[in-house]
Amino acid sequence: MSYPFDVNGETVWDAGHLTGRMYASLAHGAAEALNLETGLTANRQGGCDVEPPIFRSFVEGLYNAYSSTKNPVLHGITHSLLACSTILAERVGFQIAMAPEHEDALQAERADFTRAMS
Repeated sequence: MSYPFDVNGETVWDAGHLTGRMYASLAHGAAEALNLETGLTANRQGGCDVEPPIFRSFVEGLYNAYSSTKNPVLHGITHSLLACSTILAERVGFQIAMAPEHEDALQAERADFTRAMS
């Protein structure tokens, strides 16, 4: 069973059911903590519809929280969520600008996630 993430009826990530539910739940929790919306809405097909402009604001806000501190706990908590979110963002049709040190820190995990999210 899968958990598709769709933009205008087109699936941009056909996640496994648990993986998709977990990602959506973590994104919603982070968005709540950051006073943001995710742009992810549960749909009747058992996945999420992605609203690109709102999702972009969420990913940018998540990155801003990540990059605005040197707190290792906050970095650890947001690291994987940010890696996954930036890959989904590219599939939705946008990229966020990151400082080189943050891109480097996320590079290995993004490579692993990109293969797994195919």
